[in-house]
Amino acid sequence: MGIKQLMKMIGDNAPDAVKEIKIEALFGRKVAVDASMSIYQFLIAMQHSDGTVMLTNKEGETTSHIQGLMNRTVRLAECGIKPVYVFDGKAPDLKRATLDDRKEKREASEAALAAAKEAGDQENMEKFSKRTVRVTKEMTEDAKTLIKLMGFPIIEAPTEAEAQCAVMAKNGLVHAVISEDMDTLTFGAPVFIRNAFQPESRKMPINEISLEKVLAGLDVTMPQFIDLCILMGCDYCGTIKGVGPKTALEKIQKHKDMAGVIRSIDQSKSALPDPFNHEEIHAFFDKPEVLSSEQIEEQKLLEWAAPDEEGLKKFLIEKMQFNETRIANVIDKLKKARGTSTQGRLDSFFKKLPTEAGAGAKRPLGKDAKGKDAKKAKGGASVPAWKKKK
Repeated sequence: MGIKQLMKMIGDNAPDAVKEIKIEALFGRKVAVDASMSIYQFLIAMQHSDGTVMLTNKEGETTSHIQGLMNRTVRLAECGIKPVYVFDGKAPDLKRATLDDRKEKREASEAALAAAKEAGDQENMEKFSKRTVRVTKEMTEDAKTLIKLMGFPIIEAPTEAEAQCAVMAKNGLVHAVISEDMDTLTFGAPVFIRNAFQPESRKMPINEISLEKVLAGLDVTMPQFIDLCILMGCDYCGTIKGVGPKTALEKIQKHKDMAGVIRSIDQSKSALPDPFNHEEIHAFFDKPEVLSSEQIEEQKLLEWAAPDEEGLKKFLIEKMQFNETRIANVIDKLKKARGTSTQGRLDSFFKKLPTEAGAGAKRPLGKDAKGKDAKKAKGGASVPAWKKKK
């Protein structure tokens, strides 16, 4: 999922691009959440070692993802964050081979899991159970229902959710993207948040990654970064034999683009994957099929509302069979948080005004409120009160 070993490459070459944050640092921000990836995370986190889900209702329907999504959304709301959840649409044709490969691996894992259960092999049960997780259409529809009832917007992407999220961030509709897919950066998200939806029990730090600093640290342009990601291995093609992440970066820096890299390779020793339609893949990363800002505005897709109390009770208590007292508490938290999220960030109220003398010019010493000249130190600057001797 995403770009192979990209996080390690960033850590090795652009460490300043990554900083640990508290989720509260996003107070007052709108963020796009890769909902499809989040559901997958919750299903993996909330399953037994034998692959069975931890939470179901009396009918045997999975509710783990609903609990996880509910809890994390409430947490975001309490922190004054305004999430918009973006769901995957139809997978692009470029991804067909990858999806076929994943299906084969999942089927093989299901067989291996069955064998591990038969043998009582706990280690392999845990190993293969995570590889058999699937997000069904019913799970996705239940998640959409929950989010809308909680008062948060959803967007159904034409193709990849992370691509839609990234373009929304590029266009200023949201501040950042929450996902685990590293190709969120390849699609151009200026601010990328990882681990925000990881289970708190794992105690993983939340990382904020700056695309601008990634490019500076790797010493590449955005088009070169896209080619680098393709070389490293993405969801849309295979990799070139003998070209690992380090070599890929060196070649991009030296030859400047994919065409130059291919010319430099001895294909009798390092055969290109078949197919290797890198130009089409590059174009998809650069301009993916997404809803435009105008379409989002026209369809009024970015609107936050008060929680539907009766709807939530019916859905969560009657259908999902959650505890009534607990759901009442969730509704109270959402109502209280709604006031918090409307306060906005302090920095949104101020603009940096240009100085008349130009940037970097020294401000002339003026007079204080009483019309007196400011006192000066030896060097001509006024002396701060805390530096004066008593």
